[in-house]
Amino acid sequence: MKTIAYYISDYGFGHAARSVALIRHLLAMREDIRIIICHSFALHFLRESLKDENRVAFRTIETDIGYVLRKDSIEPDVEKLNVEYEKYLTKWPLLIERERNFLQINRVDLVISDISAFPFEAAYTIGIPSLGISSFTWHTAYQGLIADPLLEPLKKAYEKMTYFFSLTGSEEPDWGMKGTKQFGFFARNVDENEVHRIRKLINPTGDQFVVFFGLGMKIDIERLERLPIWDSPDCVFIVSSNVQVQGPNVFSIPKDYVESQHYIAAADLVISKPGWGIVSESVCAHKPLLILERQTMKEDQHTISFLKKHHLCKTMTWNELACFVINNCR
Repeated sequence: MKTIAYYISDYGFGHAARSVALIRHLLAMREDIRIIICHSFALHFLRESLKDENRVAFRTIETDIGYVLRKDSIEPDVEKLNVEYEKYLTKWPLLIERERNFLQINRVDLVISDISAFPFEAAYTIGIPSLGISSFTWHTAYQGLIADPLLEPLKKAYEKMTYFFSLTGSEEPDWGMKGTKQFGFFARNVDENEVHRIRKLINPTGDQFVVFFGLGMKIDIERLERLPIWDSPDCVFIVSSNVQVQGPNVFSIPKDYVESQHYIAAADLVISKPGWGIVSESVCAHKPLLILERQTMKEDQHTISFLKKHHLCKTMTWNELACFVINNCR
């Protein structure tokens, strides 16, 4: 058996959801591999998604800090992000030393990371090949938010990945020491019977326009309930379990339901921030996209640029959303 240590970013569910798709595919392709998932934030989701896979083990470990958002906003809190990042840097040498020991003790043959940086540094120091998979790196994502000199440890770590699989919308350098390859959108498989069940559940008469409204599981915005969009005529809304909006036309995805791609596939329109995971699942399901723009986040702008170039989305700002009603903007 070959052992893969698979590191997944702790920021949101998007990295975890696409990793589930890849891990399922890997396990189906090869019977001689086992995978150790290294993650913390969405570990319950990962366990539930892969509970029938006896070749998967789980290790609780914080992999990165992601973004820190302003209260009641989808925009980053630059000051707090810098504070958290500088704390993170003080632990950097210890993180690498800990991972070196883990990789050696567990006789890991390959490191995959989406897209935590320190595992590449650890793998490189003991001669283990590594693979980065992402549409962005935290080095690029933090540029303009954190001073460049402070980002140097991330840059040096990413430069040590053996291969880089660059996903749709990426404008990253060719990080892979032995090569970089480009890949398009992909997502977890969809069961059409389940999609039909969901549509019958939330739109039994078939005369409502179904909207998936997803801002991501890391976003908590109290003002959402006051948005006029919920009063859109002849519309029914699907929201994530963390969205605290109630109404006769609002259906919340059950907290214990892990295959959320089926709810996206059941929608007539997807409204979301431009996280790669939800965008990919929407594109793969051929759903029209209305994307909320965040000018301060490079990864968002790169994804939006690709979507617009290929006529796959329309965009609006948070201020525009504040007055938006389906088929009527006042």
